[in-house]
Amino acid sequence: MVNSTQVSYFILAAYFDPGLLKYFYFLIIMSLYVLIICSNLLLIVVICTNRSLHEPMYVFLCSLFVNELWGSTGLFPFLMVQILSDTHTVSVPFCFLQVFCIFSYVCAEFSNLTIMSYDRYVAICHPLQYNTRMTNKDIAGLIALAWSFAFVAIAALIFLIAPLQLCGNVINKVYCFNYYIVKLACSNTNINNIYGLALTFLIVFVPLALILYTYMRIVKVCLSGSKQTRQRAVSTCTPHLASLLNFSFGVCFEILTSRLETKGVSSFFQIVLSLYFLTCQPLFNSVMYGLKMSKIRIKCKSLLFGSALNRRVHQR
Repeated sequence: MVNSTQVSYFILAAYFDPGLLKYFYFLIIMSLYVLIICSNLLLIVVICTNRSLHEPMYVFLCSLFVNELWGSTGLFPFLMVQILSDTHTVSVPFCFLQVFCIFSYVCAEFSNLTIMSYDRYVAICHPLQYNTRMTNKDIAGLIALAWSFAFVAIAALIFLIAPLQLCGNVINKVYCFNYYIVKLACSNTNINNIYGLALTFLIVFVPLALILYTYMRIVKVCLSGSKQTRQRAVSTCTPHLASLLNFSFGVCFEILTSRLETKGVSSFFQIVLSLYFLTCQPLFNSVMYGLKMSKIRIKCKSLLFGSALNRRVHQR
C-alpha cells in the first residue's frame, strides 16, 4: 500500500509527445494567456476608473473579470511548463494548489453569473425597488459571499483529499483534478464522494436552477411589458446568457467525461474539450462584454485611442 505521505509527485498521463509541435502549442497557449490577461485587465481598469460605470451591473462584471484572471493564472503557466517538459510530473502540494485554484474559479464563476442574473431580474422585474435592493452594502455583500463560498468550499475539498492513502500517482489528465486523485485512493472515500457530489450540486445545479428561475420571470415581464423593456432586457441579458451557456457546456462536458468511459473519443479531442471551460471562457467573457455593452465599448475606445484622437484634433 502506498500512502499519501510516500507519494511526493503525480504523473500527468494525458500528455503525449508532439515532437517539434510542442513549441507551436506553447505559442498558442502563451498567446491565449496574454490575450486573456490584457483584455480582462483592460476591462477591470475601465470599470474601476470611470465613475459612470460604478453601477451594480458593472461592479459584478468587474468581479467576473477578476475571476477570469484567477482561473487563468491557475492553469496557463502550468500548461506552458508542462508542454515544454519531457517529464510531466507535478508535486503533491502544487497539485492540491492547482485543484484549489481551478475548482474555486469554477465555483466563483457560477456564483458571479448567478448574482448577475439576480441583478438583471431586479432591474427588469422590480425597477422601482432596484436602488433599495442594490445598495453598495448589498453589492459588497453579494460579491463577498460569492468569493468566500468558493474559497471555503474548495478549501474543505482539499482538506478531505489531503490525508487520503493512495495506491498510485498517475492522473490521466493534463492538469490536477480532484476526482482522479480520489480514484487513486486505497482508503475509504465515502466522505469524499458524498462531499464531491454535494459540492457539484451546490456549485453547478443550484446556480443553474436559480438563473433559470430569474430568466423565466424576466421573459414573463418582457412578454407583458413595453417594447423598451424588451429591448433593455435583450441588450443586458444576451451577453450574460451567452456566457452562461458557454461555461455550462464546458463544465458539464468535463463532469460527464470524468465519470464516463469515452473510449470512442480521441485523446487529443478529449484534452481540448477538457480545457475548453478553462481557456475559452476567460477570453469569451472579455470579448463578449467588451463588444456588446455599449458603455464599456465606448470607454475602452476612449482609453485606448483617446490620446491619439486628441492629438489628431490638435494637429488639425
